[in-house]
Amino acid sequence: MYSKELTKGTLQPIILKLVNSRDKMYGYEITQEVKKLTSGKIDISEGALYPILHKLEAKGVLDTEKVYIGKRVRKYYKVTKEGKQMVAEVTNEIHDFIKTLQLIFNSENITS
Repeated sequence: MYSKELTKGTLQPIILKLVNSRDKMYGYEITQEVKKLTSGKIDISEGALYPILHKLEAKGVLDTEKVYIGKRVRKYYKVTKEGKQMVAEVTNEIHDFIKTLQLIFNSENITS
């Protein structure tokens, strides 16, 4: 599993990209899908997930839908039309960031 320090800055783009890839997702589903897709290398805690979801909802990037399952309410998140632009932007930024990291970590010119 990667350290929280390493993954902290990528959680919002990960969440956005994942929710955008589906019609809608609820919180626990997001955490489990990230864990599954990364073979357990990225584990998003509820304490990290929900503040990000609430922030994105407040910005109008995510919309919510409440679904009643028995006596419980499940809150689903969906990327808004406006949010799709943000998904494209953060996806491009992450790809560029990875390329930049590769310049450093794949370089034989850097001395140890």
